[in-house]
Amino acid sequence: MKLLLDENMPKRLKQDFSEHEIYTIRDKGWNGILNGKLLELMISENFDALLTFDKNLRYQQNFKKYSITVFVCNASDNSYQTLSKLVPAIKEMMKVKWQSVQ
Repeated sequence: MKLLLDENMPKRLKQDFSEHEIYTIRDKGWNGILNGKLLELMISENFDALLTFDKNLRYQQNFKKYSITVFVCNASDNSYQTLSKLVPAIKEMMKVKWQSVQ
């Protein structure tokens, strides 16, 4: 899968998803781009999913018009130490999502 880590995610998380093609917002030069435009850019570059800590994103975007899967990490903070504990659950959800698409 081709994944994007949102600006609010620690870039160290890339190492936890090394079996995927994974980029950060900074890698792509997309710093400061608003969510709607970001989702459009992701679609144009064939991304499969966005990993974010932005809990308000679902209220800001109409996801029915985008083909991108968004994983919103629900944790007490967005530190690597906290979010890395969610990696196994995220990978399991990705596996289920990927199998349902094929």
